[in-house]
Amino acid sequence: MSGRPSFLLLAYSLKRMRTILLTMGVLLCAFQILMVAVARAVERSGAFAQLSALIPPFARELLGPSIAMFLSFAGIVCLGYFHVAVMGSLVGLSIAVATVPASEVETGFMDLILSRPLARHWIITRSIVSAVLSIALVLGLMVLGTWIGLETLAPSGAARPSVSLIGSLALNLGLLLLCWSAVALAIAAAARRRSVAGASAGVLALVAFLLDYVGRLWQPAESLARLSPFRYFSPFDLMMGGRLPLKNVAVLLGITLAGFLAAYVLFSRRDISH
Repeated sequence: MSGRPSFLLLAYSLKRMRTILLTMGVLLCAFQILMVAVARAVERSGAFAQLSALIPPFARELLGPSIAMFLSFAGIVCLGYFHVAVMGSLVGLSIAVATVPASEVETGFMDLILSRPLARHWIITRSIVSAVLSIALVLGLMVLGTWIGLETLAPSGAARPSVSLIGSLALNLGLLLLCWSAVALAIAAAARRRSVAGASAGVLALVAFLLDYVGRLWQPAESLARLSPFRYFSPFDLMMGGRLPLKNVAVLLGITLAGFLAAYVLFSRRDISH
């Protein structure tokens, strides 16, 4: 009975977000093409070897063998999948998509939605599906930009990043974004204002990022840093030829499922009267 109303609600939500999603996706697609062009220019100029020679021995010892991977054609092409600016923007987008229920409660639109033959849990299900589709769309366009750049701009002799590497980087980033969508949705399920829900999730993400950063540099904080979802975002291991650790996948999925479950419970028990 609630199938058609729930589908219409999902379609309406995606329609409202289509501009920002397509804009972000096209920008990241273009960014990846640009990164291939940059890597091509550096490769043809032979600057990778020069840059590597400029690194002092102590820095080379500190950074380990990973520095050689990043100072390469493949390293520059893959940079967008773990660059702080890109990652921060996508986390912000994921939070914005997930906090829609708080906006609907704030504006009174939720009262109109639930006046239809629609069970409460469909509101959260709609938000989960919206988050998954939004993340898939943006990352899909990003991967498309990487493919277009490699097919049209990559020098014939350059060592390209493998398909499995690009896929693993995109999957790892997608799991991180889905994790923060779940956290934001749980907060939004109990919040009355979208600004409060979004700000709370954003501050929590910043604290988690800084905690992970400090934990990687300062040994006493490492055990505490394991609480941060960013600890289980491992692009550097992937760049060094490793596989996506199943432990990291399990932790990120566990946080995601816990967040979505909390959202269902909190929203089912709250008073949404405006």
